[in-house]
Amino acid sequence: MFITPAFADTAAGAAVAAASSQTGIGSSMFQSSPIAPLLIVIVLFYFMVIRPQNQRAQEHRTMIANLQKGDKVVTGGGLIATVKKVVSDEELVLELADGVNVHALRSTILTKKE
Repeated sequence: MFITPAFADTAAGAAVAAASSQTGIGSSMFQSSPIAPLLIVIVLFYFMVIRPQNQRAQEHRTMIANLQKGDKVVTGGGLIATVKKVVSDEELVLELADGVNVHALRSTILTKKE
């Protein structure tokens, strides 16, 4: 009525495992531990994604902190403006056109136009 276990299959598997353990086959780091490939993927992800992103963010913070009067900048809205005045650590006065001045937060500055 019930299906019996296939003892021949398990016996053959045990014989192969015993033979491979004697010859050293199957004892590599990747077959013995499923954590090693995961650690390799995490390390690659760190060096390919997280580290470069942190470096770009640090460069952006440095650029924003060093803005001075007369610098040409591009805002988050895509406007190209000239820094007219540095009001505080968080605020700038930008000149969009002759006589058109706007107040903007430093955090909205995307890039410094050369």
